[in-house]
Amino acid sequence: MKGLLKKILLPAAFMSLPLLSACLVPVPPGVAYVAVAPPAPLVEVRAVSPGPGYVWIEGSWVWRANAYQWRAGRWERRPHAEAVWVAGSWRHAHQGWYWVDGHWADRRG
Repeated sequence: MKGLLKKILLPAAFMSLPLLSACLVPVPPGVAYVAVAPPAPLVEVRAVSPGPGYVWIEGSWVWRANAYQWRAGRWERRPHAEAVWVAGSWRHAHQGWYWVDGHWADRRG
C-alpha cells in the first residue's frame, strides 16, 4: 500500500508546485521595506480638470525621512488616447511594506 501511495502522491505533489509558485507574487528588485503599515489614504478635494485628456492621479503616502508623508493627487495628461492609469499601491511581504509605482497602461491590452 505504501508503494502505491508514493506512486500517486509524490507525482501529484510535484505537479502542484507550479500552481503554488503561481500564487506567490514576486517582490520587485531594489524595493525598500517599511516596518510600519501606511496610514489610510487621505480624502482629497479634486480640483477641476485642466482640460480634455487629463486623468486624476490619486494622492498617496510616501516614505521619507523615517516617516510617511502625503503626496497630493494631481491631474496628468494621458500619453495617448488609449492610456489608462494603474494606481500605485503599498503591498505587504514578509520583510515589511513596499511601494509599487503607478504606471500608464494601454486599455487595448
